[in-house]
Amino acid sequence: MYSLVPLITLFPLLGFLANGFFGRKIKNEKIVGSLSTIAVTLSFIVAAAIFIEMLGFPVEERKHVVSLFTWISAGTLATNVAYQVDQLSILMTLIVTGVGSLIHLYSIGYMHGDRGYWRFFTYMNLFIFMMLNLVLADNYLLMFLGWEGVGLCSYLLIGFWYERNFEKSTTSEAAKKAFIVNRIGDFGFLIGLFLMFVTFGSLNYDSVFLQAAGLEKGNSVIMWMTLFMFLGSTGKSAQIPLYVWLPDAMAGPTPVSALIHAATMVTAGIYMVARSSILYALAPTTMEVIAVIGLLTAFFAGTIGIVQNDIKKVLAYSTVSQLGYMFLGCGVGAFAGGLFHVMTHAFFKALLFLGSGAVIHAMHEEQDIQKMGGLQKYMPWTYKTFLVGALAISGFPFLSGFFSKDEILWKSFANGSAAYWVIGIIAAGITAFYMFRLVSLTFLGSERFDPHHVHPHEAPKTMLIPLIVLGVLSLIGGFVGIPHVLGGSNAFEEFLEPVFTAANDKMLLPFHDAPGVEISLMLVSVVVGLFGMYAGWKIYTEKRQIADTAARKFPLLYNLLLNKYKIDELYDAVIVTPIKQTSDKFLWKIFDVKIIDDALNVSAKTIDKTAGVFRKIQNGVVQNYAVVFVAGILFVIGWLIAR
Repeated sequence: MYSLVPLITLFPLLGFLANGFFGRKIKNEKIVGSLSTIAVTLSFIVAAAIFIEMLGFPVEERKHVVSLFTWISAGTLATNVAYQVDQLSILMTLIVTGVGSLIHLYSIGYMHGDRGYWRFFTYMNLFIFMMLNLVLADNYLLMFLGWEGVGLCSYLLIGFWYERNFEKSTTSEAAKKAFIVNRIGDFGFLIGLFLMFVTFGSLNYDSVFLQAAGLEKGNSVIMWMTLFMFLGSTGKSAQIPLYVWLPDAMAGPTPVSALIHAATMVTAGIYMVARSSILYALAPTTMEVIAVIGLLTAFFAGTIGIVQNDIKKVLAYSTVSQLGYMFLGCGVGAFAGGLFHVMTHAFFKALLFLGSGAVIHAMHEEQDIQKMGGLQKYMPWTYKTFLVGALAISGFPFLSGFFSKDEILWKSFANGSAAYWVIGIIAAGITAFYMFRLVSLTFLGSERFDPHHVHPHEAPKTMLIPLIVLGVLSLIGGFVGIPHVLGGSNAFEEFLEPVFTAANDKMLLPFHDAPGVEISLMLVSVVVGLFGMYAGWKIYTEKRQIADTAARKFPLLYNLLLNKYKIDELYDAVIVTPIKQTSDKFLWKIFDVKIIDDALNVSAKTIDKTAGVFRKIQNGVVQNYAVVFVAGILFVIGWLIAR
């Protein structure tokens, strides 16, 4: 089955080419949508078959590399287009293709009637193809190709409705913002790869990791290498300070939000750190930076989500916050825990985004939750599945998010510090609060929309089926990682353990056999989560005056959160505006016009005047030409005689 690995990337590529070349000519939407959906589904089937076969192999035989052809061979750089299948890559492949196929199916109904229908599915298949290259690559250069590819596709998909306005700007401006901010991170990633090649003479995983295993912990070159690579992750996975693009990515169609925020692009940074675990294990300073940045991002983005009124914006800041949790896990050495949250987050966040899309679809493109309410009776299935997603992300006991979030919190306490755990718990309580605020304002309470103009209705089956499947996964998806303290074997961590063995050996993490402490911390987490859920539900269904009073009593804090700490305005004032003014007043009006243009103009005038002198010789009078010829001959003869 391993020989079938190239088919995983081939099917989405064929879907992209088919719709890209012939989609415009195909008038039937179902053919276009089905073609793209089947392509991704076939990739999932092949990946699932390989995964099942992998489980039957001994642990040491589960890794396999399939090389297709030599890509670059220049000097000491030799890179192939080759795919590596191991526990980590097959896990990410299953998430990308499984959740991606459900999002494609959902899109068939959601994008119905859109004039760019074929173009949408073309971009979606290309997105999946690039993401699969990223996670299956056996070298950093091919990973970077996929890395840049998903950046390009995100630009195309976020700006898909380029003619529409988004808040105070156009969707194309939101797309450009995502593209440019990601390029900043990608520049850091490139510097990290340059350092890697200079240090190890290779960009292939096996060669780099084998040499890294022989280095001492605390190597300064590795520290800078991993810091620059992590800068790339802060861009792609929306961490402080490069998170600002992701909330604006809501300008794209809702299935795009689900695809980018749940299963693909934003998890690329987590995957890269996990794949490079041995390098990060050698750089404790970088690990601490990752943990602190992740923790601050989780708390920071969560506080913004409390007061947002756009249904997709709430989920966007929730994504930023949850990504912070994943980086916190990686930063304290719990790489498997961070990836466990990647998987469960893919289930419930895709569910929540697709559920929000069903609401927006039913409300005639309305996204303000203050203008909703009472949708439970109109959209019962959407409400039930959305509620499951909200419970899962809030850490409700025994749902998927409960197990993965608790794993990260426990490891942050055991491997990090009590301060990490405290801030993490507060962020978890904030998550529970704003998610049930969202549920309450959207589905519960009184109706705040005009029933004469808005007629809410349940979504079509093509949109409901993915919601139900994701709802089931959000319910049971965490059972593959039941911790030992609850009587489980943590099969998820056990499955990934061989990938992180070398990193764990370098980190020498302390062994914590304290089930009483772990259970106690888990109970505190549950209580905080339940309190946040209850407060969010109670305040926004029965006690709205509490929220209104709080907003009036603390207007500065409320407006600060509502305006997202004015970070965009700060970046605009400190970075964007000075660059624009420098470009306008100096680079253009002085350097370009006065120096470059004037230098060219002076040279042109000099040549023109010089040519004018020679032009006088060629006046068209033949007698003058004869005189010049004779004079020239006499000059030559005289010169020869003089010699």
